[in-house]
Amino acid sequence: MQEEKGNIRRKKTSITPSILTEGSKLPPQAIDLEEAVLGALMIEKHAITIIGEILSPDSFYKDAHGMIYKSIRSLASNAEPIDILTVTADLRKKGQLDLVGGAYYITNLTNRVASAANIEYHARIISEKFLQRELIRISGEIQTDAFEDSNDAFDLLDSAERKLFELSQGNIKKSMQSMNKVIKDTLRDIEELKHKVGKFTGVPSGFTKLDRITSGFQKSDLIIVAARPGMGKTAFALSVARNASLESLGEGEEARGVAIFSLEMGNKQMVSRMISSEAEIPGQKLRTGELRDYEWAQLNSKIARLSEAPIFIDDTPALSVFELRAKCRRLKQQSNIQMVLIDYLQLMRGDDTNNKNGNREQEVSYISRSLKALAKELDVPVIALSQLSRMTERRTSASNRPMLSDLRESGSIEQDADMVMFIYRPEYYQINEWEDGEPTNGQAEIMIAKNRHGALENIRLRFINDFTKFTDLMEDSYASPSSMMIDNPGFITISSKLNEEDESHDSFNPAPF
Repeated sequence: MQEEKGNIRRKKTSITPSILTEGSKLPPQAIDLEEAVLGALMIEKHAITIIGEILSPDSFYKDAHGMIYKSIRSLASNAEPIDILTVTADLRKKGQLDLVGGAYYITNLTNRVASAANIEYHARIISEKFLQRELIRISGEIQTDAFEDSNDAFDLLDSAERKLFELSQGNIKKSMQSMNKVIKDTLRDIEELKHKVGKFTGVPSGFTKLDRITSGFQKSDLIIVAARPGMGKTAFALSVARNASLESLGEGEEARGVAIFSLEMGNKQMVSRMISSEAEIPGQKLRTGELRDYEWAQLNSKIARLSEAPIFIDDTPALSVFELRAKCRRLKQQSNIQMVLIDYLQLMRGDDTNNKNGNREQEVSYISRSLKALAKELDVPVIALSQLSRMTERRTSASNRPMLSDLRESGSIEQDADMVMFIYRPEYYQINEWEDGEPTNGQAEIMIAKNRHGALENIRLRFINDFTKFTDLMEDSYASPSSMMIDNPGFITISSKLNEEDESHDSFNPAPF
């Protein structure tokens, strides 16, 4: 046949030999549709604008078809006409004409179609076949790498998840939209916000003034919350996690999933602090179990709502970046988490291959860049707690407030973060009055030192030390929540459906407190 005469080669990189020979199966393909699409492109000048975002040269099963399509795209990008003659001339100029089957083969492509009426439908089928081949290719690579004893199993798992995630995300195409449509969509969103509880574009923190400034923590943002030890970083983080999951929910809106990675405290300690905060019972009493009857009643009544919160806690110590990515991807796919919280950044490990010289500053820089990349990949806010250097302690009492230069171990934290917030409690430094003369007793200041999306302000919150709890200044108590459940790999999930079977969490078992 003429096709054989033109020495048309099939893609050899798409499928591994072990997969090809198994069961004598051919890779997914639609050669007839590839020919029809190429023919339609050469008889209809506007056809390339229809499928330009659907197909790439790699989408075609035959190398020859990929070359022809690449030539057509090159002509289109240079605003040159697209037809049999121009495509033939371009391929001849590149020395590829004989590789695709010669001028006769290109001419024959146009005889297979009469119009470009169905070109988009055909292109989408070709794209689906390409995805199937990519899945086979990735599976083959995973299989081959898994047989190698020298490969680390966890590296292989991270690589496999990354490849599959990139394949799924890379093929979600967004089309151009007219100003008219965008304005209508924007006005509709504004109208919905008018009637929505909270009225935030991001994930709310549950603190009125803070949310008014930030409009909630925005998707794909890296937020750093930094403070000296004892200032209440973990308490603030847990308050945010609880509020983000349960507060400012519109009618019919499901609770937001939050993933907490606790590198410093165990999951039972974290949950005990959440219970203490929610039930407003001192943590010391929970640790000793010396609760009076009314306190047991208070505990049971107030933790009911928290038991419904889809909050996942992983207390793996010295968590590495690639372990974090793998767990977050899995939670995003299984539970659609809306926020990731890390306590705290300096306890994380970078990948060993990125820290061969043992430079801690470079390792922290790598970690902060990776956290920002993770926020963009999952399209969720990532909140990372961070330690501050001792410089704040060495200053005079009038200037104990932290600043960006106090961020510990790496300047890249400040650079990579979209928002940096400091927690400052004057009581820690025996300061009894704010600058305006108001008493500082039981108060903390959240200092927004960097904000790519808005203003830099200081917000005062109430801090209840007995319950390790932050609230708005005018708020005396929160509405209720809690109960627990432990997952095999170190995750603990707070969920009300402890006794119900859930296909997505069938490995979770209830654990009484």
